[in-house]
Amino acid sequence: MPTPAMKAIRLHEYGGPGVLRLDEVPVPEPGPGEVLVRVHAAGLNPPDWYVREGMPGVPDEFTPPFALPLIPGTDVSGTVAAVAPDAPGFAVGDEVCGLLRFPDSLQGGAYAEYVTAPAGDLARKPSGVSHVDAAALPMSGLTAWQFLIDPGHDHPSPFQEARHRPAALGSGTTVLVNGAAGGVGHLGLQLAKWRGARVVAVASGPHEAFLRELGADAFVDYTAQRPEEAVRDVDLVLDTVGGPHSRRFLRTLKRGGSLYPVYFGAFDQAENERLGVTVTGTQVRSNGAQLAELLGLLDAGTLRLAIEDTFPLADASAAHERAARGHLRGKLVLTVAED
Repeated sequence: MPTPAMKAIRLHEYGGPGVLRLDEVPVPEPGPGEVLVRVHAAGLNPPDWYVREGMPGVPDEFTPPFALPLIPGTDVSGTVAAVAPDAPGFAVGDEVCGLLRFPDSLQGGAYAEYVTAPAGDLARKPSGVSHVDAAALPMSGLTAWQFLIDPGHDHPSPFQEARHRPAALGSGTTVLVNGAAGGVGHLGLQLAKWRGARVVAVASGPHEAFLRELGADAFVDYTAQRPEEAVRDVDLVLDTVGGPHSRRFLRTLKRGGSLYPVYFGAFDQAENERLGVTVTGTQVRSNGAQLAELLGLLDAGTLRLAIEDTFPLADASAAHERAARGHLRGKLVLTVAED
Protein backbone atom coordinates (compact mmCIF):
# COMPACT_ATOMS: atom_id res chain seq x y z
CA MET A 1 0.00 0.00 0.00
CA PRO A 2 1.49 3.42 -0.94
CA THR A 3 2.37 5.79 1.87
CA PRO A 4 -0.19 8.63 2.18
CA ALA A 5 1.19 11.96 0.97
CA MET A 6 0.49 15.56 1.90
CA LYS A 7 1.44 19.07 0.86
CA ALA A 8 3.91 20.88 3.12
CA ILE A 9 6.11 23.96 3.04
CA ARG A 10 9.76 23.00 3.46
CA LEU A 11 13.11 24.70 3.80
CA HIS A 12 15.92 23.16 1.76
CA GLU A 13 18.26 26.12 2.27
CA TYR A 14 18.38 29.24 4.42
CA GLY A 15 17.51 32.65 3.06
CA GLY A 16 14.68 35.06 2.31
CA PRO A 17 10.99 34.24 1.92
CA GLY A 18 11.62 32.79 -1.54
CA VAL A 19 13.32 29.69 -0.08
CA LEU A 20 9.97 28.43 1.26
CA ARG A 21 8.94 25.65 -1.11
CA LEU A 22 5.71 23.68 -1.46
CA ASP A 23 6.57 19.97 -1.51
CA GLU A 24 4.73 16.68 -1.42
CA VAL A 25 5.92 14.55 1.50
CA PRO A 26 4.69 11.54 3.46
CA VAL A 27 2.04 12.10 6.12
CA PRO A 28 3.81 11.70 9.49
CA GLU A 29 2.80 9.03 11.98
CA PRO A 30 2.19 9.91 15.63
CA GLY A 31 4.84 8.63 18.03
CA PRO A 32 4.38 7.75 21.69
CA GLY A 33 2.17 10.26 23.47
CA GLU A 34 1.30 12.05 20.23
CA VAL A 35 -1.70 12.71 18.03
CA LEU A 36 -1.91 13.37 14.31
CA VAL A 37 -3.65 16.63 13.49
CA ARG A 38 -5.24 17.48 10.15
CA VAL A 39 -4.26 21.12 9.91
CA HIS A 40 -6.90 23.78 9.22
CA ALA A 41 -4.70 26.80 9.93
CA ALA A 42 -1.16 27.61 11.06
CA GLY A 43 -0.06 30.80 12.78
CA LEU A 44 3.10 32.71 11.89
CA ASN A 45 5.61 33.84 14.52
CA PRO A 46 9.09 35.43 14.58
CA PRO A 47 10.86 32.09 15.23
CA ASP A 48 9.56 30.97 11.82
CA TRP A 49 11.62 33.59 9.98
CA TYR A 50 14.57 33.19 12.32
CA VAL A 51 14.68 29.50 11.35
CA ARG A 52 14.20 30.34 7.67
CA GLU A 53 17.26 32.59 7.88
CA GLY A 54 19.33 29.98 9.75
CA MET A 55 19.20 31.74 13.15
CA PRO A 56 21.78 34.44 12.25
CA GLY A 57 23.46 36.05 15.23
CA VAL A 58 21.98 33.58 17.74
CA PRO A 59 24.66 31.77 19.78
CA ASP A 60 24.74 28.00 19.29
CA GLU A 61 24.06 27.38 22.98
CA PHE A 62 20.68 29.13 22.65
CA THR A 63 19.63 27.24 19.52
CA PRO A 64 17.93 23.82 19.69
CA PRO A 65 19.09 21.33 17.08
CA PHE A 66 17.42 21.35 13.68
CA ALA A 67 18.40 20.15 10.23
CA LEU A 68 17.34 20.69 6.63
CA PRO A 69 15.03 19.96 4.99
CA LEU A 70 12.48 20.98 7.60
CA ILE A 71 8.85 22.01 7.82
CA PRO A 72 8.61 25.25 9.84
CA GLY A 73 5.78 26.45 12.04
CA THR A 74 4.76 25.90 15.65
CA ASP A 75 1.19 27.24 15.94
CA VAL A 76 -1.56 25.00 14.66
CA SER A 77 -5.31 24.48 14.77
CA GLY A 78 -7.05 21.48 13.29
CA THR A 79 -8.81 18.17 13.80
CA VAL A 80 -7.38 15.05 15.41
CA ALA A 81 -6.92 12.42 12.68
CA ALA A 82 -5.17 9.66 14.67
CA VAL A 83 -4.13 9.05 18.27
CA ALA A 84 -1.23 7.00 19.65
CA PRO A 85 -2.38 4.32 22.12
CA ASP A 86 -0.71 6.12 25.05
CA ALA A 87 -1.82 9.68 24.14
CA PRO A 88 -4.25 10.83 26.84
CA GLY A 89 -7.27 13.02 26.55
CA PHE A 90 -8.00 13.20 22.82
CA ALA A 91 -10.03 11.24 20.28
CA VAL A 92 -10.29 11.25 16.50
CA GLY A 93 -12.48 14.15 15.43
CA ASP A 94 -11.60 16.47 18.32
CA GLU A 95 -10.84 20.05 17.29
CA VAL A 96 -7.58 21.17 18.87
CA CYS A 97 -4.89 23.82 18.75
CA GLY A 98 -1.42 24.12 20.20
CA LEU A 99 2.10 25.49 20.31
CA LEU A 100 4.16 22.49 19.23
CA ARG A 101 7.38 21.38 20.92
CA PHE A 102 8.57 24.89 21.70
CA PRO A 103 11.31 25.81 22.56
CA ASP A 104 12.88 22.33 22.53
CA SER A 105 12.54 22.02 18.76
CA LEU A 106 12.36 24.45 15.86
CA GLN A 107 10.87 21.78 13.59
CA GLY A 108 7.25 22.07 14.69
CA GLY A 109 5.99 21.09 11.24
CA ALA A 110 2.83 23.23 11.29
CA TYR A 111 3.14 24.50 7.69
CA ALA A 112 1.59 21.31 6.35
CA GLU A 113 -1.68 19.47 5.78
CA TYR A 114 -0.91 17.14 8.69
CA VAL A 115 1.35 17.43 11.73
CA THR A 116 2.09 15.27 14.76
CA ALA A 117 1.80 16.89 18.17
CA PRO A 118 2.56 15.88 21.76
CA ALA A 119 -0.80 15.55 23.51
CA GLY A 120 0.35 17.84 26.34
CA ASP A 121 0.93 20.70 23.88
CA LEU A 122 -2.70 20.71 22.74
CA ALA A 123 -5.98 22.12 24.01
CA ARG A 124 -9.49 21.53 22.75
CA LYS A 125 -10.74 24.33 20.52
CA PRO A 126 -14.15 25.68 21.56
CA SER A 127 -16.73 25.53 18.78
CA GLY A 128 -17.19 29.30 19.02
CA VAL A 129 -13.54 29.98 18.14
CA SER A 130 -12.52 29.76 14.48
CA HIS A 131 -9.51 27.73 13.38
CA VAL A 132 -7.88 30.95 12.13
CA ASP A 133 -8.16 32.57 15.56
CA ALA A 134 -7.11 29.38 17.33
CA ALA A 135 -4.01 29.10 15.12
CA ALA A 136 -3.10 32.73 15.81
CA LEU A 137 -3.33 32.35 19.58
CA PRO A 138 -0.79 29.82 20.93
CA MET A 139 2.68 31.41 20.88
CA SER A 140 1.55 35.01 21.30
CA GLY A 141 -1.08 34.17 23.89
CA LEU A 142 1.18 31.89 25.90
CA THR A 143 3.99 34.45 25.79
CA ALA A 144 1.71 37.13 27.23
CA TRP A 145 0.31 34.68 29.81
CA GLN A 146 3.69 33.35 30.95
CA PHE A 147 5.17 36.85 31.27
CA LEU A 148 2.17 38.46 32.98
CA ILE A 149 0.13 35.76 34.72
CA ASP A 150 2.00 32.49 35.36
CA PRO A 151 5.14 31.03 33.74
CA GLY A 152 3.81 27.52 34.35
CA HIS A 153 7.33 26.10 34.49
CA ASP A 154 10.61 26.45 36.36
CA HIS A 155 12.91 26.41 33.35
CA PRO A 156 15.35 29.33 33.59
CA SER A 157 15.60 31.78 30.76
CA PRO A 158 18.70 31.16 28.62
CA PHE A 159 19.51 34.86 29.03
CA GLN A 160 19.53 35.20 32.83
CA GLU A 161 19.86 33.25 36.06
CA ALA A 162 16.97 34.94 37.91
CA ARG A 163 13.65 33.12 37.74
CA HIS A 164 10.75 35.08 36.30
CA ARG A 165 7.97 35.71 38.81
CA PRO A 166 5.16 37.89 37.44
CA ALA A 167 4.17 40.91 39.52
CA ALA A 168 0.65 41.04 40.93
CA LEU A 169 -1.73 42.99 38.71
CA GLY A 170 -4.79 44.83 40.01
CA SER A 171 -6.75 48.04 40.15
CA GLY A 172 -3.83 49.96 41.62
CA THR A 173 -1.37 48.83 38.97
CA THR A 174 -0.26 50.69 35.85
CA VAL A 175 1.18 48.63 32.99
CA LEU A 176 2.92 50.02 29.92
CA VAL A 177 2.85 47.74 26.87
CA ASN A 178 5.40 48.59 24.20
CA GLY A 179 4.57 47.20 20.77
CA ALA A 180 0.95 47.00 21.86
CA ALA A 181 -0.50 46.43 18.38
CA GLY A 182 1.55 43.29 17.71
CA GLY A 183 0.69 39.68 18.43
CA VAL A 184 1.98 39.51 22.01
CA GLY A 185 1.26 43.17 22.70
CA HIS A 186 -2.46 43.28 21.93
CA LEU A 187 -3.04 40.12 23.97
CA GLY A 188 -0.85 41.32 26.84
CA LEU A 189 -2.81 44.57 26.94
CA GLN A 190 -6.07 42.65 27.27
CA LEU A 191 -4.75 40.26 29.93
CA ALA A 192 -3.55 43.21 32.02
CA LYS A 193 -7.00 44.82 31.70
CA TRP A 194 -8.63 41.49 32.61
CA ARG A 195 -6.62 41.58 35.84
CA GLY A 196 -7.80 45.11 36.55
CA ALA A 197 -4.70 47.14 35.65
CA ARG A 198 -4.56 50.54 34.00
CA VAL A 199 -2.78 50.14 30.66
CA VAL A 200 -0.67 52.58 28.65
CA ALA A 201 -0.31 51.34 25.06
CA VAL A 202 2.70 52.31 22.93
CA ALA A 203 2.41 51.91 19.15
CA SER A 204 2.30 54.03 16.00
CA GLY A 205 -0.51 56.55 15.58
CA PRO A 206 -2.76 54.59 13.20
CA HIS A 207 -3.25 51.91 15.87
CA GLU A 208 -4.66 54.23 18.55
CA ALA A 209 -8.38 53.62 17.91
CA PHE A 210 -7.86 49.86 17.73
CA LEU A 211 -5.93 49.76 21.01
CA ARG A 212 -8.42 51.94 22.82
CA GLU A 213 -11.16 49.54 21.67
CA LEU A 214 -9.18 46.77 23.34
CA GLY A 215 -9.18 48.73 26.60
CA ALA A 216 -6.07 50.92 26.58
CA ASP A 217 -6.50 53.75 29.08
CA ALA A 218 -3.75 55.91 27.55
CA PHE A 219 -1.86 55.86 24.26
CA VAL A 220 1.59 57.02 23.22
CA ASP A 221 2.46 57.36 19.53
CA TYR A 222 6.15 56.50 19.48
CA THR A 223 6.55 58.21 16.10
CA ALA A 224 5.53 61.54 17.68
CA GLN A 225 7.16 61.35 21.12
CA ARG A 226 9.53 59.14 23.07
CA PRO A 227 7.48 56.94 25.41
CA GLU A 228 10.30 56.81 27.95
CA GLU A 229 10.01 60.60 28.25
CA ALA A 230 6.22 60.77 28.14
CA VAL A 231 5.39 58.24 30.85
CA ARG A 232 6.48 58.00 34.50
CA ASP A 233 5.72 56.01 37.64
CA VAL A 234 4.44 52.81 36.03
CA ASP A 235 4.50 49.55 37.95
CA LEU A 236 5.30 47.27 35.03
CA VAL A 237 6.58 47.52 31.47
CA LEU A 238 5.89 44.65 29.09
CA ASP A 239 8.29 45.43 26.25
CA THR A 240 7.30 43.14 23.38
CA VAL A 241 9.92 44.78 21.14
CA GLY A 242 12.76 44.37 23.64
CA GLY A 243 16.32 43.99 22.48
CA PRO A 244 19.13 46.51 22.93
CA HIS A 245 16.80 49.52 23.37
CA SER A 246 14.66 48.01 26.14
CA ARG A 247 16.80 49.59 28.83
CA ARG A 248 15.34 53.02 28.03
CA PHE A 249 12.10 52.00 29.78
CA LEU A 250 13.83 51.80 33.16
CA ARG A 251 13.19 55.53 33.61
CA THR A 252 9.41 55.02 33.30
CA LEU A 253 9.28 52.73 36.36
CA LYS A 254 8.59 53.65 39.95
CA ARG A 255 10.77 52.08 42.64
CA GLY A 256 9.67 48.49 43.11
CA GLY A 257 8.57 48.30 39.48
CA SER A 258 9.40 45.63 36.91
CA LEU A 259 10.50 45.53 33.28
CA TYR A 260 9.79 42.41 31.23
CA PRO A 261 11.56 42.46 27.84
CA VAL A 262 10.22 39.68 25.60
CA TYR A 263 13.44 39.81 23.57
CA PHE A 264 16.10 40.21 26.21
CA GLY A 265 18.70 42.95 25.94
CA ALA A 266 21.76 44.05 27.90
CA PHE A 267 21.04 45.32 31.40
CA ASP A 268 23.26 46.43 34.26
CA GLN A 269 22.20 44.67 37.46
CA ALA A 270 23.90 47.34 39.56
CA GLU A 271 21.82 50.01 37.84
CA ASN A 272 18.64 48.00 38.35
CA GLU A 273 19.39 47.70 42.06
CA ARG A 274 20.17 51.42 42.34
CA LEU A 275 16.83 52.23 40.73
CA GLY A 276 15.04 49.64 42.86
CA VAL A 277 13.54 47.79 39.89
CA THR A 278 13.44 44.21 38.65
CA VAL A 279 14.24 43.12 35.10
CA THR A 280 13.32 39.53 34.27
CA GLY A 281 12.04 37.49 31.39
CA THR A 282 11.14 33.96 30.50
CA GLN A 283 11.06 31.84 27.36
CA VAL A 284 7.64 30.81 26.22
CA ARG A 285 7.02 27.07 26.44
CA SER A 286 4.29 24.83 25.08
CA ASN A 287 1.51 24.34 27.63
CA GLY A 288 -1.84 22.84 26.69
CA ALA A 289 -3.45 23.58 30.07
CA GLN A 290 -2.63 27.29 29.92
CA LEU A 291 -3.74 27.43 26.31
CA ALA A 292 -7.11 26.00 27.37
CA GLU A 293 -7.51 28.93 29.79
CA LEU A 294 -6.71 31.41 27.03
CA LEU A 295 -9.18 29.72 24.67
CA GLY A 296 -11.85 30.02 27.36
CA LEU A 297 -11.23 33.77 27.60
CA LEU A 298 -11.32 34.04 23.80
CA ASP A 299 -14.57 32.05 23.59
CA ALA A 300 -16.14 34.22 26.29
CA GLY A 301 -15.21 37.43 24.46
CA THR A 302 -12.84 38.56 27.21
CA LEU A 303 -9.97 38.35 24.72
CA ARG A 304 -10.13 39.46 21.12
CA LEU A 305 -7.67 38.34 18.45
CA ALA A 306 -6.62 40.69 15.68
CA ILE A 307 -5.80 39.02 12.36
CA GLU A 308 -3.75 41.21 10.03
CA ASP A 309 -4.15 38.86 7.06
CA THR A 310 -4.49 35.24 5.96
CA PHE A 311 -2.67 33.41 3.17
CA PRO A 312 -3.15 29.97 1.60
CA LEU A 313 -0.48 27.42 2.56
CA ALA A 314 1.03 27.60 -0.92
CA ASP A 315 1.59 31.35 -0.43
CA ALA A 316 3.73 30.99 2.70
CA SER A 317 6.52 33.00 1.06
CA ALA A 318 4.10 35.91 0.52
CA ALA A 319 3.09 35.70 4.18
CA HIS A 320 6.75 35.91 5.22
CA GLU A 321 7.23 38.87 2.89
CA ARG A 322 4.31 40.62 4.59
CA ALA A 323 5.83 39.88 8.00
CA ALA A 324 9.15 41.38 6.87
CA ARG A 325 7.43 44.70 6.07
CA GLY A 326 6.42 44.99 9.75
CA HIS A 327 3.77 47.28 11.28
CA LEU A 328 1.40 44.35 11.81
CA ARG A 329 -1.85 44.69 13.71
CA GLY A 330 -2.15 41.30 15.36
CA LYS A 331 -1.29 38.08 13.55
CA LEU A 332 -0.70 36.47 10.18
CA VAL A 333 -2.17 33.02 9.53
CA LEU A 334 -1.82 30.35 6.84
CA THR A 335 -5.07 28.63 5.88
CA VAL A 336 -4.72 24.96 5.02
CA ALA A 337 -8.09 23.17 5.13
CA GLU A 338 -11.53 24.77 5.20
CA ASP A 339 -12.70 25.95 8.63
